[in-house]
Amino acid sequence: MTTCAQYLIDRLVAHGIDTVFGIPGVHTVELYRGLPESPLRHVTPRHEQGAGFMADGYARATGRPAACFIISGPGMTNIATAMAQALADSVPMLVISSVNRRDTLGRGQGRLHELPDQRATLAGVSVFSHTLQAPEALPEVLGRAFAIFAGARPGPVHIEIPLDVMARPAPDHPPRVAEVFAPAAPDAALARAADWLTGAERPLVLLGGGCADAAEPLRELVERLDAPAMTTINARGVLGLAHPLDLGACASLPAGRELARDADVILALGTELGETDYDLVFDDGFRLTGRLIRVDIDAQQLARNQAPDLALLADAGEVARELCARLPAPAARRGAERVTRVRAALALRDAADVAPYTALLDTLREALPDATLVGDSTGAVYAGNFVVDMPAPRRWFNAATGYGTLGYGLPAALGAALAVPERPVVALVGDGGLMFTLGELATARDAGVPLIVVVWNNDGYGEIRRYMDASAVPRLGVDLPAPDLVGLAESFGCHGRRLTTPAALHDALVTARHADRPTLIEIDADAWQGV
Repeated sequence: MTTCAQYLIDRLVAHGIDTVFGIPGVHTVELYRGLPESPLRHVTPRHEQGAGFMADGYARATGRPAACFIISGPGMTNIATAMAQALADSVPMLVISSVNRRDTLGRGQGRLHELPDQRATLAGVSVFSHTLQAPEALPEVLGRAFAIFAGARPGPVHIEIPLDVMARPAPDHPPRVAEVFAPAAPDAALARAADWLTGAERPLVLLGGGCADAAEPLRELVERLDAPAMTTINARGVLGLAHPLDLGACASLPAGRELARDADVILALGTELGETDYDLVFDDGFRLTGRLIRVDIDAQQLARNQAPDLALLADAGEVARELCARLPAPAARRGAERVTRVRAALALRDAADVAPYTALLDTLREALPDATLVGDSTGAVYAGNFVVDMPAPRRWFNAATGYGTLGYGLPAALGAALAVPERPVVALVGDGGLMFTLGELATARDAGVPLIVVVWNNDGYGEIRRYMDASAVPRLGVDLPAPDLVGLAESFGCHGRRLTTPAALHDALVTARHADRPTLIEIDADAWQGV
């Protein structure tokens, strides 16, 4: 007899899942009965939040979802933060959990791991949260999840399986797995958009994370328009390395905002136009006065933050291909000159918030030009969001946008390292954020990957210290001396180095790339001689 739990394993493989992150427990043991004989790779984190962040990093590095097997109750509340981060940044993630027997749900009997309504608790951090009532319904529910991952705005999906359903017999016929396509824009809308863009004198393109899998057509579109392009943090690398029309994430800065206000036609593709990409100074100062064309696969996003003059419910890459076919020969609008003027006005590398980190960021790119850099909410990452240039998408992502959680960098980087073993992966973290998920160093060791963890150690929460000082608030709760991080790394069975110069960092990164285990590199912020 094939149980529902074993049937789930088969269905995940059929849908292309190859990795599961999870911590076994008494309520999920049935999920593990057939797992060793399946093609699925199982990775055991040290905390359920780590499982979620690993799945997030895996998905951002590849564009494909991973699955999490999570225990009921505390396991689900533990992973909720990671799900919220994934929801904010449109990251696909499939969370499978147990829940108590159907006849006990909602009765408040004090059963193991009981929540008043676990499904409802997780609904707020997922695209949808579903309680499976029968094994026969599993193909339909999984089909909904993967249709969202492939054809709509992705995010975490939660499916909980009651203990009595998990052990029930499953259907004996294999269900179909549908091939899902994103919506296409109608000809009339494409024709109008092409007409507006053809007649524009000062066009501007805004590229968001929804463009990550369509680099080639979007690069062609930007070049055909000869238009400056602002690329959000999750779109970094879409236009390639050092592209003359790429302004990066400068929408929160005066020169970038002036360019946006001056644009007569704006084409926004796959971007929510949200605060953490366009208004980091929190003054609602990003304004668009020209005609706004918005393209998104989520109808609700088309009406949020900035009202469009023309809204296309469609995939960004497909719209880019269609517009390229409809636009005349490449325009000559001096787009590169406009970009050069804005860059000169911004002078980002000399900015007070960026300059202390430029030597660190430059060394990372010089030593590991093909690396994927995964960041936490920390000063070096905030600076990198403005100045780091990437050769391809899905190589720079972090938790300093969207939900903005701490503790993301290490486990998410491990998820990425497992997903793209052909490239080096660096977790760029601060000592404060590292302490949130330090235990995942053990998971990285267990996985046997040469993950590189670069820690900017400023003894506490340096960014909050600066914010307190700027706001004339007395420092409290932010000066937290770190432990011996190198010693801790070595106690986990990892390599550990403490460095103070770019040259030493360069050599350590090159060595760590080919190591037989993870390497933690500590940068003492006070002793760093990079500026």
